Amino acid sequence: MKKYMNTIDKLIQKSETRIFKAVFPNTTNHYETLFGGTALQLMDEVSFICATRFSRKKVVTISTDKIDFEKPIPEGTIIELVAKVSEVGRTSCLVKVDIYKEDMYSYDRELAVSGHFKFVAIDNHKNPIPIIDHKD
Repeated sequence: MKKYMNTIDKLIQKSETRIFKAVFPNTTNHYETLFGGTALQLMDEVSFICATRFSRKKVVTISTDKIDFEKPIPEGTIIELVAKVSEVGRTSCLVKVDIYKEDMYSYDRELAVSGHFKFVAIDNHKNPIPIIDHKD
């Protein structure tokens, strides 16, 4: 069992996914801050990539947990999305996603948004399958 846990820990470590984006006017709302729907789409995308890299299987989003919009993300900032598997079930995994905002012209950086996305591994008939192969 210990070897299995080490394998999961290694997979979690290797699958951490980071994406950087610049916040341009076409992604902002009338307050000139990142549109919430755009943030959710980016979070779903980075968490999907992370879950896929973790399992190397077909995965689909089955739920999201509470998304906390802690700070507004103004136009003209850089964002970093960080996705990491936080829980592993038999057919699913939970991915935590944080969005950090950075001022473009200084080193100011802070957590702006966070949430969880749950994925299930599926076969070609869209039936749930084990998220990772159990090899002892």
